[in-house]
Amino acid sequence: MAEINLSSGFCSKTKIYHSLRSQVTLPPKNQPLSASEYAISLLRSSSLSLENTIAFIDSSFGTSLSYSDFIKQTESLSFSLHNRFGLKRGDSAFILTPASLQIPILYFSLLSLGVIVSPANPISTIPEISRQISLAKPVIGFATSVTSNKLPSFRHGTILVDSLDFKSMLTIQQPGRVNAQVVQTDTAAILYSSGTTGRVKGVELTHHNFISLTAGYDQVRAEPGEENPPHPIGLFTIPLFHVFGFTRILRAVALGETIVLMERFDFVAMLKAVETYKVTYAPVSPSLVVAMAKLDVVDKFDLSSLLLMTCGGAPLGKEVSEKFISRFPNVQITQGYGMTETTGAAARMLGPEETKRYGSVGRLSENIQAKIVDHITREAEPPGQRGELWLRGPTVMKGYFEDDEATVATLDSEGWLKTGDLCYFDTDGFLYIVDRLKELIKYKAYQVPPVELEHLLQSHSEIADVAVVPCPDEEAGQIPMAFVVRKPGSNLSGIQVMEFVAKQVAPYKKIRRVAFVSSIPKSAAGKILRRELIDVIHSTPSSKL
Repeated sequence: MAEINLSSGFCSKTKIYHSLRSQVTLPPKNQPLSASEYAISLLRSSSLSLENTIAFIDSSFGTSLSYSDFIKQTESLSFSLHNRFGLKRGDSAFILTPASLQIPILYFSLLSLGVIVSPANPISTIPEISRQISLAKPVIGFATSVTSNKLPSFRHGTILVDSLDFKSMLTIQQPGRVNAQVVQTDTAAILYSSGTTGRVKGVELTHHNFISLTAGYDQVRAEPGEENPPHPIGLFTIPLFHVFGFTRILRAVALGETIVLMERFDFVAMLKAVETYKVTYAPVSPSLVVAMAKLDVVDKFDLSSLLLMTCGGAPLGKEVSEKFISRFPNVQITQGYGMTETTGAAARMLGPEETKRYGSVGRLSENIQAKIVDHITREAEPPGQRGELWLRGPTVMKGYFEDDEATVATLDSEGWLKTGDLCYFDTDGFLYIVDRLKELIKYKAYQVPPVELEHLLQSHSEIADVAVVPCPDEEAGQIPMAFVVRKPGSNLSGIQVMEFVAKQVAPYKKIRRVAFVSSIPKSAAGKILRRELIDVIHSTPSSKL
């Protein structure tokens, strides 16, 4: 330990960065334990009244579920699925539904049986779903009466979660709990990588991955904090099929929080839900923070209960953070970084002091190690130097499901996951994401990070949203091009956009083309889908852009 710098976590001998958080003790890996069983055991060990604490609220209908009913219905569904369909450890279930009270029950039930949970975006197209199904090889489907027509026939059919039949499975009087003897190294879920840079892959996450993540959240709760904090009420605008939403459900149950679910995202409905349910925190995407910082409609609602917003999906710029804080001085914004491949964890901020590190995504999470590797020399770098971020720890995936080639390319023999993100650590152990290595704009001999220019443009008072992508250029190779969404009523011109940036950056970083659009394409997690914008450039005559 003498070699490890206590400020940065960097070991000069091994060139490895170590987490500065307290080490988390995990259940023995050989102990039979499912991710859902572990979360519920933490819930039961708390001082909460399970009968009187609301677990989930459906904001669309105003219906709610207490923790005691949540546990009863989960056990009832497990019994029904096991006895009626013979679902067992190692089977795979495909889920295609929007957020509702039924989804946490379904997730916990399947996990307790050792059934692999494979959820997908309900607005996906049939070809996209076919690709995911070919990866997961499910034996059963779960859908709604609206989404079921997108699914093929499965061995055990498709169950509609909005049907009376499913409802009856939640209330059956079972003689006892199903004992599935789930092994922690078993695959718990196949979640789909966002596919921002290529073909979608199935990320194989184990029960141990989820248990490790949940244990870290539990330890943070146990550490000293403010006295008598309000009961946490979270608003989930994030999709539950994505790693961010999936893991947050496990976390919420383990910590006994109350969660308000939204079937589909609507900005005004979100503000109304914060006011109605006295929401204290919300995990969000950067674009939502931008909207709250800029849009006038926010002033029509009482958001005084809101204390914390946790932001993931992409880095948040200093200008946007400051604009948000000036509008909501009592709301902390914490940023974090993770990937589906790391069970959504890698780094995060804790406490008000860390939130002042604008542009950072926080310090390494519990039990996580990192390297910064120069992508040309392959040498590991000290603080202040940029390189590809490599991660290792108990939340790193098993691999890409039935894709050995992709797994070998991403995970090395020592367990290091190559993230593909250009990053650096400062001397205090804070991680900064520069950009995706594959998304850097190659202007002549220079590399231009799109995110840097996006943060700058987001600070413009007449810009509602923006994305910067490489545009082919005969002379320079690539030039930075901005796709801009104007605020309502704005007549901002392309020349004004370019001049705004030119005044604040080195000449090689200047925006050299601008296109105005009605919206920026994004993944369910809020990441900009640059490929779609690049496709627009390639398919549109330059005179029309």
